[in-house]
Amino acid sequence: MTKIVVAVKYVPDATADRTFDEADNTVDRENVDGLLSELDEYAVEQALQIVEAGDGEVTVLTVGPADASDAVRKALQMGADAGVHVEDDAIAGSDAFATSLVLAKAIEKLEYDMVFFGMASTDGGLGVVPTLVAERLGLPAVTYASEVTVDGDTVTIRRDGDAATQEIQASGKLVVSVTDQTGEARYPSFKGIMAAKKKPVEEWTLADIGVDAGEVGLDNAWTKVESFTPRPPRTAGEIVTDEGDGGTKLVEFLASKKFV
Repeated sequence: MTKIVVAVKYVPDATADRTFDEADNTVDRENVDGLLSELDEYAVEQALQIVEAGDGEVTVLTVGPADASDAVRKALQMGADAGVHVEDDAIAGSDAFATSLVLAKAIEKLEYDMVFFGMASTDGGLGVVPTLVAERLGLPAVTYASEVTVDGDTVTIRRDGDAATQEIQASGKLVVSVTDQTGEARYPSFKGIMAAKKKPVEEWTLADIGVDAGEVGLDNAWTKVESFTPRPPRTAGEIVTDEGDGGTKLVEFLASKKFV
């Protein structure tokens, strides 16, 4: 039986008016609707396809505040078998390094053959957490997969770059991150939504996974946002009336903005 852990993140809706919390300059997650990161949906989809092709189970893992349970619930509705939610007030403000520590310690408590990630989170966009987790677990990382193929205990990915396409293989336990090129993620069916209500979700704290509060949180972050300024409202554009000299006015405008 193949056991896959998929790490997912609850992020602010990209279509909403996102901003920072003035209290500590971290992302405001209280005053905006959140959801399962779209890029993580592709990771859930790939894991589900692998276990559906053979025999296995998928456990989704998230780290975040109480509302992050919505990300787990969405993945369960898609077809995952179980969920784990690591929630602790001390985690707030953690950077990628602290987040990778929490994820790695949580994964160590689970039975798994593979760990799947989306290529990045839609709120942070760093794309380094999968590799950091792999390093902490002492596992190979095959990242930015456009296609994933599993044959026994060997995983083959195709990575499409700007100038070349690579084929990468790894065997045994490993960490995989996938891009949005792997194919559209499924929508939860009514049956899946109802079934998700009965699926187990464990709630863990830092103490449960053996992480000291002094290793995480904003005070231990390697970087911090010192200040932020809201984007100014869009102003009306300049209307140029063509009176035979429209081309000249256009060039003058482009030159004034140093485009030409």
